[in-house]
Amino acid sequence: MRTFTAGKNDADKRLDKFIQKAAPALPKNLMYKYIRLKRIKVNGKKSDIAYRIASGDVVDMYINDEFFEKTHDNYDFLKAPKALDIIYEDENIMLLNKKAGVLSHPDEGEYTDTLITRVQRYLYEKGEYQPEAENSFVPALANRIDRNTGGIVIAAKNAAALRVLNEKIKNREMEKKYLCVIVGSPEKKKALMTQYMIKDEKSNKVRVYDRPVEGGKTMITEYEILGTKNGLSLADVTLHTGRTHQIRASFAHIGCPLLGDGKYGRNEINKKYGGYKKQFLYSYKLKFAFKATGDILDYLDGREFEVKDVWFREAFFNNEL
Repeated sequence: MRTFTAGKNDADKRLDKFIQKAAPALPKNLMYKYIRLKRIKVNGKKSDIAYRIASGDVVDMYINDEFFEKTHDNYDFLKAPKALDIIYEDENIMLLNKKAGVLSHPDEGEYTDTLITRVQRYLYEKGEYQPEAENSFVPALANRIDRNTGGIVIAAKNAAALRVLNEKIKNREMEKKYLCVIVGSPEKKKALMTQYMIKDEKSNKVRVYDRPVEGGKTMITEYEILGTKNGLSLADVTLHTGRTHQIRASFAHIGCPLLGDGKYGRNEINKKYGGYKKQFLYSYKLKFAFKATGDILDYLDGREFEVKDVWFREAFFNNEL
């Protein structure tokens, strides 16, 4: 029998998620059985699998020691590189400048070298993340950016911060601006585009329409052309919706695909300008614009952060593209 006391990072977690972290070797079917048989109790009483843990709850588990086995001395994230470009950091969050080419999260092709594993290593070595002391929370990214896109990514250091960030992102209480280089020049130098999209899950590609279509979702993209040189344009973009590949698909639809975009652009044009394997797109500015209380993140309301060194901006104005 072992006893676990829920901490602040465990608050609002489902009981089954809490148990899976505390007893990683316990099969799910046994977990459900042990809850029914009251071999797993919360505050001395039988509980439901969907019960939401509160800070201070005491969870007693009358199960074999073999189910609690953990390895503390060989964490996978310690194999991640140390390189991190930190724009801002406090006790709750980190703002990171993710470079193009770096994955946000592990996938089937890369498990170790990702932005989140770099964050976990950084916080572990600072002593701010102790996996053996956490029952359920792991430092996490609140937003993600495609591998071949760069820009600002938000990491949460604790569960309370992650809950607030998820809510604010869902309610669009953060303003994000992007810079991109597009092929050609739109007819209008400044515009608010309202389009409609359907995502093809098999190809992971978006189809864009000028009128509403059945099953389609509205996407609204605002842009301003900052300059045009050598058949290319530099655009400052604000998203009013957050759809898959929104900027890439929107500009391609009006005949101005992003430079370097192999999915929505044309490879023969990309080769003409150097054959870049990454799209010229950067999430360079973030503003916290809360419409309601930000709880423990209230102090961020109204604050704006910017990446000054966008890798292609200076090259564009210096005619180096």
